[in-house]
Amino acid sequence: MGTMGTTLLMAFALMLVIEGLLPFLAPTLWRNAFRRITEMSDGQIRFFGLSSMVVGVLILFFFK
Repeated sequence: MGTMGTTLLMAFALMLVIEGLLPFLAPTLWRNAFRRITEMSDGQIRFFGLSSMVVGVLILFFFK
């Protein structure tokens, strides 16, 4: 596996660690937040996903 593959694997691993923090530290809060997300419309969820991707790209751009 080359440098790019290793970097992507490390980024994925870090994402899993960060994603697991809230359910581990505050499961009730996570469950309530997840319930609210499931009640959103498809458009709202897509907007949230798009916003997350744009913020991620901007962070990568500015810190590269």
